[in-house]
Amino acid sequence: MLRLLHLLLLLLLLFPPGTPEPPGLAALSPGAHPQAPDLLYADGLRAYAAGAWAPAVALLREALRSQAELGRVRQDCGARCAAEPGAALPAAPLDAPGPDSRPRPAPGAWERLLLRAALRRAECLSQCAARRLGPGGAARLRVGSALRDAFRRREPYNYLQRAYYQLKKLDLAAAAAHTFFVANPKHLQMREDMAKYRRMSGIRPQSFRDLETPPHWAAYDAGLELLGRQEAGLALPRLEKALKESLAQLESCRAGCEGPEEQQRQEEEEEGTGSQGGLYEAIAGHWIQVLQCRQRCVGDTATRPGRSFPVPDFLPNQLRQLHEAHAQVGNLPQALENVLSVLLFYPEDEAAKEALNQYQAQLGEPRPGLGPREDIRQYVLRSLGEKRQLYYAMEHLGTSFKDPDPWTPAAFIPEMLREKLREDQEQRPWDHEPPQPKPLTDWKDVLLLEGVTLTQDARQLNGSERAVLDGLLTPAECGVLLQLAKDAAEAGSRSGYRGRRSPHTPHERFEGLTVLKAAQLAQAGAVGTQGAKLLLEVSERVRTLTQAYFSPERPLHLSFTHLVCRSAIEGEQEQRMDLSHPVHADNCVLDPDTGECWREPPAYTYRDYSGLLYLNDDFQGGDLFFTEPNALTVREWTEAKELLQEPEEEEDEEEEKEMPGRDPSPEPPSHRLQRVKEKTGKISRVREEL
Repeated sequence: MLRLLHLLLLLLLLFPPGTPEPPGLAALSPGAHPQAPDLLYADGLRAYAAGAWAPAVALLREALRSQAELGRVRQDCGARCAAEPGAALPAAPLDAPGPDSRPRPAPGAWERLLLRAALRRAECLSQCAARRLGPGGAARLRVGSALRDAFRRREPYNYLQRAYYQLKKLDLAAAAAHTFFVANPKHLQMREDMAKYRRMSGIRPQSFRDLETPPHWAAYDAGLELLGRQEAGLALPRLEKALKESLAQLESCRAGCEGPEEQQRQEEEEEGTGSQGGLYEAIAGHWIQVLQCRQRCVGDTATRPGRSFPVPDFLPNQLRQLHEAHAQVGNLPQALENVLSVLLFYPEDEAAKEALNQYQAQLGEPRPGLGPREDIRQYVLRSLGEKRQLYYAMEHLGTSFKDPDPWTPAAFIPEMLREKLREDQEQRPWDHEPPQPKPLTDWKDVLLLEGVTLTQDARQLNGSERAVLDGLLTPAECGVLLQLAKDAAEAGSRSGYRGRRSPHTPHERFEGLTVLKAAQLAQAGAVGTQGAKLLLEVSERVRTLTQAYFSPERPLHLSFTHLVCRSAIEGEQEQRMDLSHPVHADNCVLDPDTGECWREPPAYTYRDYSGLLYLNDDFQGGDLFFTEPNALTVREWTEAKELLQEPEEEEDEEEEKEMPGRDPSPEPPSHRLQRVKEKTGKISRVREEL
């Protein structure tokens, strides 16, 4: 008799509503003037190539420290010198007409004040940098675009992980590898290295930590996680920190835009804003470069490490989450402050206006001191001022500008540019080729849950975005869920599917239990509460595992969980020609004649991932296979027993001879993932799942 119990978990992809350094990566010589990052990095790579692992670690760490210190100095000195009285730039031309009737100064007075203030600002910046960075200041530590890109891609950590491994510092090796991998999720060599580190007995799950997690992302993710658990009170401090850190990160990025003109040369060529004129053309050209760089900081701050695109409306969405969370805990003044801040971005936002009216009604009498957040008000005013200048340059000087914000008022865009920008936005989807399926090399071999092992990957399963993983449940936990299925059947609550044996074949019995039904039975005392709770917990465990392994761009959410028992009907299995489950795709309607799969009802179009969790192995059959879109040609056949077999024990990684590859950072030695031998003589059949 075929009797197969498993959990069917269907995951859908929805739109989404700093770790301190370990001692091994801390600053080497606090208080000392930093050395040139490019020289330190070059010396570190020479030591690495020579196998001098300890000097390589010291030099690479110091290069990271120097590069970070250079950014901090530029930001601190910029803020300090901007506050100097003599270095303050005039707010408006003195010969422009004003609201009063004061006599107009002589022509050119504003120009003289502007240039004098610029000279004083330059003097202040030079002196500040010399005090903080030593003789020569920032000019001595100037780095080229190639090195900046290397640090942005976190390449020093790629070398550090290998050096730490050679020094037997496995905890730091795993941390450095993970730090590099977060920013480079498509790096094939690092994927293999990560898998090898996970299989080493001396490395704990806590070792896989990002040493460069931006503080605003750490606080933002922690706040969202608490909001998802309906713990608004605990989420609020983290959400507030996320907003403040986001604004601080913006300021840090903007400070980098005011570096030496040499640092902007490559971007100048890309943007086509180079100038070949006199003094004023040169000033205007460089100023436009600075403004464009500042505006790009919006997208840079909203882009997670390793991602290609920013989170849309990052700051306004944070304010929406804040005002809703404050309202949930009864902090109405703070909720009002944040919803007013949302309206600075979107004055006609109906949801924000409705929330504003609700908060005002609950507060009662008007409170004149309440208004939008001052930091957000200043941010919006400054950003709009910069956009106005960039659109002016776009209209009159022929420069380019890609506005990063969807909230920019149309009034700020010159009339003659509005139609062109509208056409560009309408044509943009057609300017690119349609998205192609992910290649096999697009897998992301990331840190899985403790105890979980990868037994088959996409290449072995002859497709993409497929995997077989083992060890998610203990035998005891499987027993609890099996008992839950048995108790539900005895209670008469696990009846057939709409009165039929099975919705798929008359030769089997198909019975299922949802999480909601399990909770209701537990509340009535028909089944144990332990099993019902575990069913929900396992669903979340599978969601977390799927999120970690496939790394989609947005968070996954559960759509449906089904504890299913498939039982073969005795005496009806001879000469069977049908399948237990017809060939299908969960999120589209398959048309075998044309090979098309139409993403439309009755398919569950919102689903993106499906998972099967086997709970027992005392059955026959239950094979899983995949076909071509014609529903006939088998691409991969995987026997259920093969899915459930235990992988062979691997030998000690330390004993294998190292074989460096072509990659500039050779991998730690380790065995390859166990490959299941290819079977021969497969009968052409059809698949159960797409």
